[in-house]
Amino acid sequence: MEIRDKVVEYVADRIEKLREENEGKYENIAVEKSNAMKNIPNYFEKGQLSKIFFLFPDPHFKKSNHRRRIISKQLLAEYAYVLRKGGIAYTISDVEDLHQWMDRHFSEHPLFEKLTEEELASDPVVPLVIASSEEARKVDRIQGKKYLAVFRRK
Repeated sequence: MEIRDKVVEYVADRIEKLREENEGKYENIAVEKSNAMKNIPNYFEKGQLSKIFFLFPDPHFKKSNHRRRIISKQLLAEYAYVLRKGGIAYTISDVEDLHQWMDRHFSEHPLFEKLTEEELASDPVVPLVIASSEEARKVDRIQGKKYLAVFRRK
């Protein structure tokens, strides 16, 4: 789910190329132009997802715009609804303040617990989250720092 038209177009093109290059694969991936903050319960049933990703979300720096951040107490309840018990929520940002915001909100929520360093080290998805997205590669090019936090749905 993505709200920005250009990102939706780009991801749709990438999916199409992957399908063309790998016949019969990548059939369970899609991009949808939609506001996840408003519509996620309309797309997924309770406990349907095993993983959810928040990769380099818009930091909305101004305090007056913090209400627009994709992680909030209210939205975490919705994410917990669609994420199955034991499901994993991945967050990564190149903005330390936003990372701290997401970490604090997840940590304070009663339905999420932070993964340990040992669990992170054994999770095969973590290296992909850190390095595989276009935004992650952009941060690498400018030699920026990435802040990762991963949580399990209780």
